[in-house]
Amino acid sequence: MYLIATNKGDTMNTELTTTTTTDMGAITALVLDGLSSHHSRRAYDRALTDFLQWYDAQGRPGLTRATVQAFKVKLQGDGLAPSTVNLRLSAIRKLAAEAADNQLIDPVLAAAIGRVKGVTSGGRRVGNWLTKEQAQELLDRPDTTTLKGLRDRAILAVLLGAGLRREEAARLTWDHVQQRDGRWALVDIEGKRNKIRTVPIASWVKVALDAWAEAAELDTGRVFLAVNRGDNVWGDGISSQAIWKVVDEYAQDLGLDVAPHDLRRTYAKLAHKGGSGVDQIQLSLGHASIKTTERYLGVEQDLTDAPGDRLGLRAN
Repeated sequence: MYLIATNKGDTMNTELTTTTTTDMGAITALVLDGLSSHHSRRAYDRALTDFLQWYDAQGRPGLTRATVQAFKVKLQGDGLAPSTVNLRLSAIRKLAAEAADNQLIDPVLAAAIGRVKGVTSGGRRVGNWLTKEQAQELLDRPDTTTLKGLRDRAILAVLLGAGLRREEAARLTWDHVQQRDGRWALVDIEGKRNKIRTVPIASWVKVALDAWAEAAELDTGRVFLAVNRGDNVWGDGISSQAIWKVVDEYAQDLGLDVAPHDLRRTYAKLAHKGGSGVDQIQLSLGHASIKTTERYLGVEQDLTDAPGDRLGLRAN
């Protein structure tokens, strides 16, 4: 039997209700069924299995914020990486939400568990990059059966697929989306120090923008607008902070420790790995110095395969 703490009225009730192992297994199954990615399902399955085993070993103290905090301390004590700890906390938050939806835990307790903070990386942050697989998972995460999901996917698309800063994404208008030389691009983007650049975009970025535009019936003004809880568009734009929250929502859901600027770095990194030249990446990002672009790429001089080795010349 699992013991789930309840909350009645304004104070915590010391009485605990019992929930069977079968119930918890069913709730775990609901969490996993809500994940579209096989990789995420496998990671969440392992995270919840580990948590419930620890929960049993602790005498089933009740699914509360304090319990989850104690588990977080235990994970940190085990020396796990911040991203791993955050992934496991994300899985537990979903477990609590599903338990509340099925009346196995008070919604107030589930909300408190949802506010358990993740772990930040120590030391000087030099930036993160996502792998191609992680970037695809993040892009696929929004629910595109809703307006909010279509908007959020389009936001992630211009961050990952065009390397825009979050301020640039917030200011983006439909007038910026134009064809140049037979392909789509984001034209005349104003970046830092009022520097203007044009960023060619791949077809999948345009697809994401078009799907959002069609569903929201947009063709003028700001590209990204607010979507209320009723899944209706309102207002005439969103802030750069709202862009940050969109990234944070889906990143935390996947246990990823990234911010919007990390998606800009990922754009550069994946483009370089795909064969794009550093000069072209520099132009797309709007960097005044190529050294800045190289820092984004994590480029280091390769003394074993140097440019001079590829010139095809010889001394007779």
